[in-house]
Amino acid sequence: MKSASLLLLALNALFVFGNLNFAGDAQAQTFPSKPIVLVEPYPTGGISADIAKLVGQSLATNLKQAVLVENLGGEGGAIAVQKVLDAPSDGHMLLQATPSELVLVPFANKNVKFKSEDFRMVQFVANIPLVIVARKGLEANNADELAVLARRAAALGRPLVYASSGVGSYNHVLGNHISRKINALMLHAPYLSTAQVVKGLIDEQVDIVVAPYNEATIALHTSGKVKFIAALSAQRQPAIPDIPAVDEGAALKGCHQSIWFAYFVKKDTPEPIVQVLHKALSQTLGNATMSTTLVSKSSIVPAPLSLAEASKKYTAEIVKFRAMAKSMRLDPP
Repeated sequence: MKSASLLLLALNALFVFGNLNFAGDAQAQTFPSKPIVLVEPYPTGGISADIAKLVGQSLATNLKQAVLVENLGGEGGAIAVQKVLDAPSDGHMLLQATPSELVLVPFANKNVKFKSEDFRMVQFVANIPLVIVARKGLEANNADELAVLARRAAALGRPLVYASSGVGSYNHVLGNHISRKINALMLHAPYLSTAQVVKGLIDEQVDIVVAPYNEATIALHTSGKVKFIAALSAQRQPAIPDIPAVDEGAALKGCHQSIWFAYFVKKDTPEPIVQVLHKALSQTLGNATMSTTLVSKSSIVPAPLSLAEASKKYTAEIVKFRAMAKSMRLDPP
């Protein structure tokens, strides 16, 4: 009798798991059954919007379904993140995000209820090197000179000011990180947008900002409206070969930073659907037009990651940026 009961339980389990697998396969075969909405957490006009547009076009071809890019700015990206979190877990809404929205914003905005772990990284699509950009009149031309100037200014009671696109943004956290690394107090000036940060630098209202470089910022540097101090990398960057890397000096040696872009779904999205999206996004990275365009915008197009590698990378980045946020006691103003 006992053996019969065990056999019945085993058969029941087999039936249940068989049905789950069948249901998952069926979901994958019919997905996507309607247009994909790609939510991008910033207004049009920036590198984030450019990436979303390029990925959306390639993704539509790969999935044989329309992809609608929705630029949804506000609250440092929190509005876009929450919209995806509130949507059904059916894979028809994707989130394009960076560490700023998914890891740092919850530290800076106590009204935010989501956690980094609410999302799953499907694929890593772009990595953008960063550079320290300064106002044109700043008396420093490399990282070591910046460190000396910052220490002297702090000692005189007139600390340098670093700008950011908002409390909790990556350039807020990295500006603070640099201040700590060179052991010099610098003041934080949060702006509401990247455009305002650039204007603040051109008008010499702030001293530096950590930012990606692209055609627009390189043009500002070339014209002398702002100047690049140091690339946050081990070697000089091909797009800005005249700018020293931080490893050429001592003050910021090893301070290698970049801003990555990746695509996310809610963590409870069915595995077969995640696999379909992962395959389509991986194919996107091989799109020649997209790769060429991103490279022209000084972005590094990475090799596709497996789902396991994407999960490992996301976990490591959560740990890294949370440690930075905690070290500076990040809190909303």
